[in-house]
Amino acid sequence: MSLHPSVAAVRRPVRRALAELEPGEKVIVACSGGADSLALASAAVFEGHKLGLHIIGATVDHGLQDGSAEQAAKVIGQLAGMGVDETVTATVEVKADGDGPEAAARQARYAVLDQLAESLGASTILLGHTRDDQAETVLLGLTRGSGARSLSGMRARFDRYRRPLLTTTRIDTETACQVEGLDVWQDPHNRDFAYTRARIRHRVLPTLEEDLGPGVAEALARTAEQLREDADFIDDIAEAMHRDLGGTLPVETLAQYPAAVRTRVLRIAALEAGSPPAELTREHVKEIDRLITDWRGQRWIDLPGHLRAKRTNSAITFDDVRSESGPFDTSN
Repeated sequence: MSLHPSVAAVRRPVRRALAELEPGEKVIVACSGGADSLALASAAVFEGHKLGLHIIGATVDHGLQDGSAEQAAKVIGQLAGMGVDETVTATVEVKADGDGPEAAARQARYAVLDQLAESLGASTILLGHTRDDQAETVLLGLTRGSGARSLSGMRARFDRYRRPLLTTTRIDTETACQVEGLDVWQDPHNRDFAYTRARIRHRVLPTLEEDLGPGVAEALARTAEQLREDADFIDDIAEAMHRDLGGTLPVETLAQYPAAVRTRVLRIAALEAGSPPAELTREHVKEIDRLITDWRGQRWIDLPGHLRAKRTNSAITFDDVRSESGPFDTSN
């Protein structure tokens, strides 16, 4: 009997993602119980065991909904039934900040997954984001007026994380679960129109597909891939130039850089000085850039993280307003 096309559509990219690993390596599969992560877990068990990998099924209880502990226990049971080598549940406390509960939950989830990987000795963490998630991310970036980095969507791999299903559709993951008899959890947040992503998923994208024709999600995902290549290239240049500056930010030198590179160098320097990446916006960076390109004697620019950017002795420096220790050395 031939393999169902949707099951194959999930297994193929998972096989490619795991093929680079050595037998015996440990792989964590993050699973919420939704179709995407269940299909991913099933494929990881099937492909990973053929490669001699140790597959760990992990679920994170964010405690944001009634019955979340029961749902986490159900997911663990499903993972065990699939044949994972080990299961683990982690409970996190989500503290909503200025970026909202979704961003806070994501940060808490990644933090605990990193902790699990360290404690369990796992080299890789698999995440179940699909091509549809990628399209939604691009649209979110558009609505927020984000730059190329946000519009380039989610990375297929970073650090120990892998997203093998970014080229796989949600329809395929849902169908694969049906074919394999997996009981999929429907997260009520995905239907809560208080969340922008839910409105994009159930209103905006279907409307675009209806009015513009099928293939919108695929086109958005393809655009993200192209933008990521460009953004990665410019980021690499900016990081190299920042290193070459040796921890200083001379105005005369920075003024000669193209704006796309110069603003990235300034952002890197602000982050190294201690500005939180989730709070440092493009507007903040543009104001720092004006200390170079539109200098009118501005005293300083207030930044998140209790920082001030100043132009001092023909260089940009960052001061911590909570101390009197003076400018940061941006080489640290």
